[in-house]
Amino acid sequence: MKSESLDHLRDRLKKKDEKIVKLLNERARISLEIGDTKKMEGLDIYDPSQESRIYRRLNGINEGPLTENALKDIFTEILSASRALQAPVPVAYLGPEASFTHAAAQSHFGRSALFSPEPTIFDVFDQVERGKAGWGVVPVENSLEGAVKLTLDRLLATPLHILGEIFLRINHSLLSTQKDLGGLKRIYSHPQALAQCQEWIRENLPLCSLHETDSTAKAARKVVEDGEGAAIASSSAADLYGLTVISEGIEDNPSNVTRFLVIGRGESRPTERDKTSILMGTRHMPGALYSSLQPFAQKEINLMKIESYPIKGTIWEYLFFVDFDGHVKEDKIQECLEDLGRHATFIKILGSYPMGDPQP
Repeated sequence: MKSESLDHLRDRLKKKDEKIVKLLNERARISLEIGDTKKMEGLDIYDPSQESRIYRRLNGINEGPLTENALKDIFTEILSASRALQAPVPVAYLGPEASFTHAAAQSHFGRSALFSPEPTIFDVFDQVERGKAGWGVVPVENSLEGAVKLTLDRLLATPLHILGEIFLRINHSLLSTQKDLGGLKRIYSHPQALAQCQEWIRENLPLCSLHETDSTAKAARKVVEDGEGAAIASSSAADLYGLTVISEGIEDNPSNVTRFLVIGRGESRPTERDKTSILMGTRHMPGALYSSLQPFAQKEINLMKIESYPIKGTIWEYLFFVDFDGHVKEDKIQECLEDLGRHATFIKILGSYPMGDPQP
């Protein structure tokens, strides 16, 4: 069978592109109508449960060759642009720009959202609590380093809810104004990034001194001023600050994933693929935790995470951060929580939200 000429194939693509642009604008006009309806009904522009259903529906009709991840990336930006047409979507995140939290926020909300970098996790919560931002993105745990205690501290005190979760594969790169390893004398990065790349540093730059910064993005900024320095940061930081990526994927363990939370007011509706997070306290006596967990077993509810959390002002007493499969509006979840209330001394429902997709 004779193959088509390159010019003919490109002509076919051109016609498809024209149809795609027309359909995108038709979709945008419908989206504007949806935005007007949301305003009249007092609904938020960002609806995590509805967007989760959209992605699941798209996966169901996708026949390839586009992968599910590629299709999701495309529609993340389509949905982001649609939201921006309806109303501004202000999102606070743990900054600065080009940090991994920034990357997580962009992967979830798309690039049309109005992103506001905040210096601390406390400030992210504060911006959302005061209505300066509609939503916030904060790290909650890393597969290598464990829980982010500052986030757990704020979840205990805040009136906000968890509305979503994001899993981001952490890829560390070595950035510099130089083109290669020769001549480098100093390495800058966040303490966790330095620890996660220590074997690579010992093998490739053993004579370099290590310098800690508040974030990987700040390390990249520092290197702009230090011609003999290198930063361990994301490749996007190189684009932002005009640096060269000398080496990519320098983390010692490839299974390095950080989980982020989307926080905000209101609640996410059930999607049939949800996770619920709670904080609970138990009596300080033998078997108390075992008794508290019995309702989950009796209702056949899958526990996905349980982590102890020290109570401030007390010694050797803990709350427990618990994730489990299901939504608080489901009957069996409500019954489980009622039973749990008979055993636990304290329960705070942090939120029910669509499950994120863990990175491979």
